[in-house]
Amino acid sequence: MSDKISVILPIYNVEKYLSRCVESLINQTYRNLEILLVDDGSPDRCPQICDEYASSDNRIKVIHKKNGGLSDARNAGMTEATGKYISFIDSDDYVSPDFIQSLYDTIVREESDIAECGVVKVYDDKEDGYEISGDESAVTYNTHDALHQLLLEGEFKQHVWNKLYRADLVLDVPYAVGKLNEDEFWTYQVFGKARKVSKISKTMYFYLQRSTSIIGSTFSIRRFDALEAKCNRQEYIETNYPDLKSVARIDFYGTCMFCYQSSLKFLPKEQRKSAIRIINGYRKKCNLTFREIMRVQKGTRKYYLFSKFSFYLCCKLKAILNLGF
Repeated sequence: MSDKISVILPIYNVEKYLSRCVESLINQTYRNLEILLVDDGSPDRCPQICDEYASSDNRIKVIHKKNGGLSDARNAGMTEATGKYISFIDSDDYVSPDFIQSLYDTIVREESDIAECGVVKVYDDKEDGYEISGDESAVTYNTHDALHQLLLEGEFKQHVWNKLYRADLVLDVPYAVGKLNEDEFWTYQVFGKARKVSKISKTMYFYLQRSTSIIGSTFSIRRFDALEAKCNRQEYIETNYPDLKSVARIDFYGTCMFCYQSSLKFLPKEQRKSAIRIINGYRKKCNLTFREIMRVQKGTRKYYLFSKFSFYLCCKLKAILNLGF
């Protein structure tokens, strides 16, 4: 008998996309699934759609709850999960038919705790034509090297949803409720517990890009949750993996620059003073040495050097040039 795998879908206001996502899970080649549809107080027809699917497939369980946000919904799903492995899927995305099977086979073959696949970006105005590329050959890393790749945003990415995890690795790591950039608070902790992490290049996760997600329409001081997450991560890395502290600090500093340039470009004038005060507080915690700056990739190193001369002017220039948006 194959291992049971729990798939957790947090659901809120995605009526247009929900059926596509659920159908992609129902039709997985790996059959021993527990599909947990977490209705996070959705105001549209999502609750009814969830119940309809549950009545037609006994692998589906619906959790109806008050709205608490994405992290709260994922946490609710984890409390009900009974599988040996867990995957988190966002309900406006979808996956290829062999998504679960390929990741599960990779974990078993490589004796890993986490497996990640490639991602395809899909768009509202394009219905099809997306192709699966790559193969199932795996590259496997130990804990230290996997964390290094995660910090670099290299082989591994921060997002939680294109992965399969051993359940006992994640069930005692709750998502930070009420925070944006929730993946940034969570993923490094789980990687830090994993003995091995594997990556396959095969693109099996289809990540929806909505027109409403343009940063200019959504940027606010709440986006600074990313700085809090990376500050927490910095403390964790310095305590547990001190030889990676410079790598983490370079990334933390880069996020400070991005938040500053975004504040200059998108925030109303009356909010900028407060925003800049918050950013500068975090920047002092990750102030880079010139030796560390020389480790930055050549293409962006000049901005790090410029920022040491004038952080404001550097970020102002990047905002004018639309760099990183």
